[in-house]
Amino acid sequence: MTERGAGGIGFGVAAYLCWGFFPLYWPLLDPATPLEALAHRVVWSLVFVAMLLTATGRWPAFWAVARQPRLLGLLWCASVVIAVNWGLYIYGVTSGRVIETSLGYFINPLVTVMLGVVVLGERLRRLQWSAVALAAVAVAVLTLDYGHPPFIALTLACSFATYGFLKKAVDLGTVEGLGMETLLLAPFALAFLAWLAAQDQLVFAHHGWGNALLLAGAGIVTAIPLLLFGAAATRLPLTAIGLLQYLTPALQFAIGLVVFGEAMTPARWAGFALVWLALTLFTLDALRHRRQVPAPPAQP
Repeated sequence: MTERGAGGIGFGVAAYLCWGFFPLYWPLLDPATPLEALAHRVVWSLVFVAMLLTATGRWPAFWAVARQPRLLGLLWCASVVIAVNWGLYIYGVTSGRVIETSLGYFINPLVTVMLGVVVLGERLRRLQWSAVALAAVAVAVLTLDYGHPPFIALTLACSFATYGFLKKAVDLGTVEGLGMETLLLAPFALAFLAWLAAQDQLVFAHHGWGNALLLAGAGIVTAIPLLLFGAAATRLPLTAIGLLQYLTPALQFAIGLVVFGEAMTPARWAGFALVWLALTLFTLDALRHRRQVPAPPAQP
């Protein structure tokens, strides 16, 4: 393996491990609600990205995006979708559903493929259809066990697949893309934080410096793995990136099971086993045809 390839694997593993450990971070923001945590994530991500744009001298490229209405429209849609994804993920983690959130990112590649079928008219091969069918059976099994469809997992998977589709259409650099998305969301986030302050419900700066720093740190923990992912994507083949992406939900699943002690009934084990079998078939097909297992441009 070349030095560049080895470095790419290091960057990729670091990025996906950061995203995998996310379930340990968001509960630390308590007593902030998921919505306040989301608002801080948007605002402080914008602050951190602005610092990066200044340090790298990329403000001209950033403002060039603002002069393209089509790109702004796509980025606005992407920002709304990722806000839903981020907020629901924080809610899922802080409400004791870490394992269900991991399910969303396990099935995300399969949802991405189906989005290609529905939106782009792509055709699936036999193994890909088998993988999608197994995933559908898994969702049915989990629906019977939960007593309702796994809404958090399905919404995370669908929102993330849509976000990836929009980001592919935009085709911007990581820093510029995240900066514009958070800039578009920032007025709403700031208005919500101002409303919380007016209602005397704002947690930030009212529960010690440690809590305030953790809320502000949401921007850093959002941006750093994105930068690591960007470094990996320029050094590794797409198939390698596609395989590495499974590190994140696998680690999240382990954290939910071991650290938070979430329950796994026999039916849930069966449902997850079907998902893992589906992903195995999907990955084998991708390797056979030298195609990427769809990797998201950004994680939760």
